[in-house]
Amino acid sequence: MSLPIVHYNSPVLREKGAVITTFDAALRKLSQDMIDTMHEAPGIGLAAQQIGQALQLCVVDLRNSDRDFTWELDGAKPPLDLFMPMVIINPEIKVLPKTDDYVFEEGCLSFPGIHGDVIRPDAITVKFVDQHGIPHVMTADGLLSRCIQHEVDHLNGTLFIDRMEKKVRSKIDPEIKELALATKAAQAGS
Repeated sequence: MSLPIVHYNSPVLREKGAVITTFDAALRKLSQDMIDTMHEAPGIGLAAQQIGQALQLCVVDLRNSDRDFTWELDGAKPPLDLFMPMVIINPEIKVLPKTDDYVFEEGCLSFPGIHGDVIRPDAITVKFVDQHGIPHVMTADGLLSRCIQHEVDHLNGTLFIDRMEKKVRSKIDPEIKELALATKAAQAGS
């Protein structure tokens, strides 16, 4: 079931997500609803804050993207179709040593139509558990690394606009302010 996506200036987007300790049918349903929402949007990642819930939970699916990235999951390199869409719970990210930072244009489902360059490290390791409570370790670079970093930022109340250089951010500030006003008006009307 697709859920409404929260737009910028909603307070929940700045909330740090609560650690998840119960892995039950309700969590699996929420995870699937988030996957459905992400696909319908369409997007490649979605965090719980973006559907109005401050939890350490996000979903990622890069099966339909250009595969300009590498990955290793639990010490192996399974095909993407075997593990995506991914449900990532309680993630801990570490930047790989000697990795370079790259600039790449990012967008966000909570900022429809707004894009800007963001600098991020290229390669990471992420420890997480899935919707069944099973622990995993993934190493990733390129777009997969960037997508995971973007979503995990959401889980900690950080938005992609916070990572932009001032000159990049200033170019899109009018659009961001317009979105913030529209969000405020929509919240006042509901």
